[in-house]
Amino acid sequence: MTGIIVKALSGFYYVHTADYGTVSCRGRGKLRHEHVTPLVGDRVEITRQEDGTGRVEAILPRVNEFQRPMAANIQQMIIVASGAIPVTDPYLIDRMIAVAEWKSCTPVVCFNKCDLCRMDALAAVYEKAGFQTLQVSAETGEGMEHLAGLLAGKVSAFTGNSGVGKSSILNALQPGFSLQVGQVSEKLGRGRHTTRHVELFKVCGGLVADTPGFSSLDAEAMEQVPKEELAGVFREFGSYEARCRFAGCAHYKEKGCAVRDAVRAEEIALSRYQSYVRLYEQALARKSWQSNQKH
Repeated sequence: MTGIIVKALSGFYYVHTADYGTVSCRGRGKLRHEHVTPLVGDRVEITRQEDGTGRVEAILPRVNEFQRPMAANIQQMIIVASGAIPVTDPYLIDRMIAVAEWKSCTPVVCFNKCDLCRMDALAAVYEKAGFQTLQVSAETGEGMEHLAGLLAGKVSAFTGNSGVGKSSILNALQPGFSLQVGQVSEKLGRGRHTTRHVELFKVCGGLVADTPGFSSLDAEAMEQVPKEELAGVFREFGSYEARCRFAGCAHYKEKGCAVRDAVRAEEIALSRYQSYVRLYEQALARKSWQSNQKH
């Protein structure tokens, strides 16, 4: 039978099936020998044994795969940010958007704590760039109905820096959800990591993964979009690229770059372009480092 892995913990895979509910499974030895690790979100074939447990026989082809969060087949990435403590660096939003776009996963920018700090200006930046954007408050309920509608019928993952309220949002969406909600340290402006593993939960007619938060310190460990593909995951560059003087323009330091002209004309947000440059330089540095390692 087939099912979807909703939790992976300590070598056990909890597979939701249509006929038997959630079945606790171990992976077949051949998966280890093939160096294949089942991930939350994987659709798998399992064999159910007499004692009610199961065995993962095979992993069906993936639509996408993420290293952070460690999950597969995610259709929608809800990137939770905040203008209140802890304040989210827009670069972290842009980095997650880039990875989501690269993985053929729809990014949604969700600003929480709008009862404490409205994010109208930054929200407008992402709306203009073509991204679904909303402002919500897990405390007052503002915007939650809209978010619930986006989750229905999809497999989504929540991500964002620690303390922005991912677990609080899920608790507000699904009363009785009972996720542990961490307290934010006002001194550090960072949340304690309260979610220890990736797990899919039924929420608002869809499946949602709550994931460990990422901080500005470990963002550099996230997956990197290759520099050749980076411009393609910045949607707002698309209508300008054909006007660049040189074919294959990297929109970095080239003369006659229509994208850079659009930034100067404030047609493309400076913060978005700065994130692009930062990601591009990181990709350049990584390639150079790899080259040095080979020699």
